[in-house]
Amino acid sequence: MGRIVIGTNTALDGVVQDPDGQEGTPGGGWFTDAMGADREAWAEHEMREAAEASALLLGGRSDAWFASRWLSREGAWADRLNAIPKYVVSSTLQQARWSNATVLAGDPVKEVAELRRTVDGDIVVYGSLRLARTLIANDLADELRLMVFPVVAGSGGRLLDEAALGGTRALRLLETRRIGGQLVLQTYAFAR
Repeated sequence: MGRIVIGTNTALDGVVQDPDGQEGTPGGGWFTDAMGADREAWAEHEMREAAEASALLLGGRSDAWFASRWLSREGAWADRLNAIPKYVVSSTLQQARWSNATVLAGDPVKEVAELRRTVDGDIVVYGSLRLARTLIANDLADELRLMVFPVVAGSGGRLLDEAALGGTRALRLLETRRIGGQLVLQTYAFAR
């Protein structure tokens, strides 16, 4: 049985939206601004996470975003990300844009619950704010990995927004680890 792991980069104030600033939101671009000298340590962590994952789970917009950035890259990290099985939850896509991907077009809750039953290991969610919120709200997420950047974005979508999640969620801290000099990885299990 698989585990759904939500892995996301976040500002100190919980903003996960528009990290590269390409959406044009007022708080966008915080990722690059706050990365500093920690890019290599961050990339090493991300590569290790991808190497250990059994599959990726994405929403339609994240599928397009990652495909536009990773399909043309080379190297071990790109090779892993492009080759790993991907599942894209979308009611509008006929075909995913990223390589080695299957579109899950039915009810997201049912589709992901079935995916958990059929895939062994970690199924990691990248980006995909709306999907991640749906998974949390429906008790399908098993673990949350927050890569916390030392910046306050001020505005933008937050993953753990009470209105989107429908109330309080209990979590249990599994690990806190420094990545590089300024980033902090916080890993939590969703309490059941």
